[in-house]
Amino acid sequence: MERKVILTEDGSSTLYVSDIDECYHSTHGAVQESEHIFIKAALEHHASKRLSVLEVGFGTGLNALLTFRASQKYGLHVTYTGIEKYPLTLDEAKQLNYACTDQEREVFRCMHAAPFSVSGQLSSCFYFSKLCTDFLDISLPFEAYDIVYMDAFSPEKQPELWTQDSMKRLYDSMRIGGILTTYCAKGYVRRNLQSVGFVVERLPGPPGKREMLRATKR
Repeated sequence: MERKVILTEDGSSTLYVSDIDECYHSTHGAVQESEHIFIKAALEHHASKRLSVLEVGFGTGLNALLTFRASQKYGLHVTYTGIEKYPLTLDEAKQLNYACTDQEREVFRCMHAAPFSVSGQLSSCFYFSKLCTDFLDISLPFEAYDIVYMDAFSPEKQPELWTQDSMKRLYDSMRIGGILTTYCAKGYVRRNLQSVGFVVERLPGPPGKREMLRATKR
């Protein structure tokens, strides 16, 4: 997969994939998009201080780094699992400008350098692991996650990840009160989430996007 680093409108970087003509983040602002959809609408919205987070589409590691930053800010205990079929190389990760401090730069490096399928501790309250696999091939634990970041490529590029069956697998993997957020607000994605039991809200999207979705397991 050929990837090229580009700058988005808020000054943060993302990757453009020429093979599928798609970016990993919004060109209107990578960091502000991730903060809006995943940190504010999911992580900060959940009432618990101890959270198990699953990310479908680990990608650049931006969501994981912002979650680490929030855990430091709010005193959260986070266990984070990222799923990624096409992991970045360390050289690619080094070109991304998300880290703001020396600590964050080291954490970000460790996220990308970490071996797959091995849990590690990145701080006293942040545990991290990543899986190099296709989401469809993994067996998710039952009622294990409080938050799911659904950040795969768009349904046009990866339709198999947005089906009713995929949403049912995520629903079953989440605890009662769990929150799933995604940038994708397409009607059939919303209906697939609702059909498996989620209560779904349409929320205002980040700059450049009218809406996003938040789904809660009641």
